[in-house]
Amino acid sequence: MPNSQKFKPTYILIALNIAVYVYTSVAGGNFFETSGDMIVQYGQVNGLVLYYGWYWQLFTSMFVHASITHLVGNMLFLFIFGLRGEEMFSLPEYLAIYFLGGLTGNLLSLAFLPIDVPSVGASGAIFAIFGACTIYARRAVGRSIIGALIYAFFLLLLSSGTYVNNSAHIGGLAVGLLIGYVLAMKRKPDAVYKISYSYSRGL
Repeated sequence: MPNSQKFKPTYILIALNIAVYVYTSVAGGNFFETSGDMIVQYGQVNGLVLYYGWYWQLFTSMFVHASITHLVGNMLFLFIFGLRGEEMFSLPEYLAIYFLGGLTGNLLSLAFLPIDVPSVGASGAIFAIFGACTIYARRAVGRSIIGALIYAFFLLLLSSGTYVNNSAHIGGLAVGLLIGYVLAMKRKPDAVYKISYSYSRGL
């Protein structure tokens, strides 16, 4: 099974997120926190998407972060789960999981968040990668997926909070779990086992 390790999409995505943060910091005049103007322009504000047609925010908001700590935290988890995802999935699969997860999380945010509450961050996409890796590794070796679902639920619970976009996390995680499960079911058993075994050894 081809994987995406040689393309290093995780490092590219991390670099893109950092580059966007540098841009919004310079443009907004604050390195430690992203200015309100930048968040309104490139984050997701549901009122602007729904009533003014700013649909690009469904995509750009995946690369915008509210602060340097927000960025560092997300990039750390992207590094951990992204490198595992590179071992398991081809480049098209990896990118599909990442962007479909992020987009689904943003669409759920569009449906459930107030129209004037901005949403930013790559966490929906990262949760998708996490979910895909977790369920793929379990299903690939013929184990019950219940353990993967419980693990995913507890990470979701730990990451929830007052100022956390739970809709984005849930949407991304659901997409990742679904795609990871489907891919594990389609793989040849020997190929799947080699990838999942490598994953389990690295934990």
